[in-house]
Amino acid sequence: MCTALDYQGTHHYFGRNLDYHRTFGEELVVTPRNFPLVSRTLETQRRHLAFFGVATVLEDYPLYFDGANEKGLCVAGLNFLGNATYSAPLPERINLPPYELIPYLLGNFSSVAEARAFLARLNLTDLPFREDLPLAELHWMISDRDESVVLEATKKGIRLYENPIGVLTNNPPFPYHREHLREYLHLSAGEPVNNFAPSLSLSPFSKGQGAYGLPGDLSSPSRFVRAAFGRWNATQYTEELTSVGQFFHILDSVSLIDGCVREGDARERTLYSSCCNTDLGIFYYKTYENSRTYAVCLFHEDLEGAELRRYPLYMPPEVAWMNGKAELLSPCK
Repeated sequence: MCTALDYQGTHHYFGRNLDYHRTFGEELVVTPRNFPLVSRTLETQRRHLAFFGVATVLEDYPLYFDGANEKGLCVAGLNFLGNATYSAPLPERINLPPYELIPYLLGNFSSVAEARAFLARLNLTDLPFREDLPLAELHWMISDRDESVVLEATKKGIRLYENPIGVLTNNPPFPYHREHLREYLHLSAGEPVNNFAPSLSLSPFSKGQGAYGLPGDLSSPSRFVRAAFGRWNATQYTEELTSVGQFFHILDSVSLIDGCVREGDARERTLYSSCCNTDLGIFYYKTYENSRTYAVCLFHEDLEGAELRRYPLYMPPEVAWMNGKAELLSPCK
């Protein structure tokens, strides 16, 4: 369960909640231009665009969950269990394992428009990274400042959908979510109008009734609607940190609380939330255990380097004590 968000303010922002019941040793990883991107199906790329985001590094290869490159292209992979279908290599197609998709897109293209021809010829193969690591069943949201698309590989083949909504969650496939929004045309951030019986003196009894009926459960369709409502109605700010805070507030509205989504003994929670300012090359993030916002600037790195730069994602909880640190093992007196 995850939610991705594309948001336009003074700058362009892109990010996501990653919801799962366990971590994978993920870090914030910077991939500079000269780090060799070894492929199982294509030639090794010795030079490419620089990019960064959240990844698990295995055998010196960054397996990215989401990220952005130096030109402002962004990609996030979200769970698509039961629907994602990968195939054997096909002639006349560009065959690529799904775990290589994000590095390839971010390393080679500056925009969605540039990537379209590649995506039209793409075949996602069923080749795992290692025999002991089954392929993650995913679909992808790909965005830049000007447009956003969703890539899905199902039994019907690979489809690329326009995504003016700027949101992606999980199952069902994206066309369902797009049509499902039509059930909520009556929602509004303003006060409701009495269309029930205009001749009756009926008025709202509480603020926020314009959004009465906004789904509040944690299913993928409901999170899609809720994130879209927040994305399209949230106030847009001009100051950077206020804009980033607003982005995180939208993601917070669809985050998972540990214990509220269970499958057997597994308890899903929002492991981390990210927000990338693609214009300035700043990647902000916070985690379930630590709500403090951390940031890494891509352009403060040696982008001509050949080694991955890795930053820890999960930091111990912090409290900013304003009148002296208290002893937490006994009640404050």
